[in-house]
Amino acid sequence: MRMKTFLLAILILASACVTGADLSATRPERAGMSTDRLARIGTLMQTYVDQEAIAGSVTLVARKGKIVHFEPTGVLNFDTGEPMQKDSLFRIYSMSKPITSVAAMLLFEQGKFQLDDPIANYLPEFSNVKVLVNGNLVNPDHAPTIRELLSHTAGLTYGIFNNTEVDELYREALWGDRAMIDLTRYRGDGIEWEVKDLDELSKTIASLPLLYQPGSQWVYSMSVDILGRLIEVISGQSLDQFLQQEIFDPLEMEDTFFEIPTDKIARFGTNHLVGEDGKLIVIDQPETSDYVKPVLLFSGGGGLISTAGDYLRFAQMLLNGGELNGVRLLSPTTIALIRRNQLTDTSSKGYSDRPNTGDTIGFGLGVGVATGEQRLSAAEVGTYTWGGMAGTLFWVDPEHELVAILMIQRILSPESIRSKFRNLTYQAITEMN
Repeated sequence: MRMKTFLLAILILASACVTGADLSATRPERAGMSTDRLARIGTLMQTYVDQEAIAGSVTLVARKGKIVHFEPTGVLNFDTGEPMQKDSLFRIYSMSKPITSVAAMLLFEQGKFQLDDPIANYLPEFSNVKVLVNGNLVNPDHAPTIRELLSHTAGLTYGIFNNTEVDELYREALWGDRAMIDLTRYRGDGIEWEVKDLDELSKTIASLPLLYQPGSQWVYSMSVDILGRLIEVISGQSLDQFLQQEIFDPLEMEDTFFEIPTDKIARFGTNHLVGEDGKLIVIDQPETSDYVKPVLLFSGGGGLISTAGDYLRFAQMLLNGGELNGVRLLSPTTIALIRRNQLTDTSSKGYSDRPNTGDTIGFGLGVGVATGEQRLSAAEVGTYTWGGMAGTLFWVDPEHELVAILMIQRILSPESIRSKFRNLTYQAITEMN
């Protein structure tokens, strides 16, 4: 009897270890990947560090729910030389967008809104928006919708990437200057806002004309920041509270936030830009960064700090069909909807007409999606992805049961870093599913 009890206890313990070993590391060969080939990723990143193209990086690859590559390279702080660590904190900028989009879909699942509901149903400031067409304000063909917010087709713009008249109006209203923002001269993470919170941001943008007829094209925009305000109004919570309660706590994402706690600042590094002389320069110090100061405007479009490990938990939840380690956030049907192309032949203008993409990419609800066989990588149809302004990147490839994450800190980083990381990840696969 004692032996049976002992064996039963061992079985229960083993079962608990398997369940609790969520996202643990394994030998790459056990997940159909090559140790030697994955090592090429670290070599590549070290080359970029040696060339001072980047200060440092953290790269992470997981397959079949197990981490097969997790490597820091270079330095966290370019001034002090402090080495990069696996748990280093990064400005993920627009990789905040998929998280905010998932937050909205949590409310969608609760029946709080429908995707084709007009934004104005919840944010009345959008009730009387106009479209600027050839210098004239005209009525929109239809009221911009929540689906169009999620897919960047609502008629909004960003104000920092283009120089249209509407972009000029954005810059004047949001930052007090119509002049084009020169990112090559960017210094510091903070641009002085003329609005104090998401409520003011939403009302200010709603007072400006739309750049184009809703649904007629794809233009990267502040729509996910407006989505963040919509989440606040529907949930009755501030966006930071909602994300913490509904996503970060359930997924045990302990290092993702808008404002860095004092006891974690040491894990936060410098941000960088390449100067006119071609050398890497520091544009933001961790001790004086806006991310360590009190935050009132919770930018769901670009304001989060995170780690590679935390973002893996979020991405793996997506790959698992909305669940991680026994905690379900979304239904698999909702995940399928998120990664379903929302663009039409008309609205795909501006996104899927990029060089060498043809009709092989689209945009879902907060993420870019591969809709056809890729010409630039081995990513399979159904892969979804997004990145951030400082060079960060993630993607989820359901066909290969793969998640990959790149964390660097360089504004206007070369696309070659991302594309080479992607290619080196795929060449390490030795067994197809």
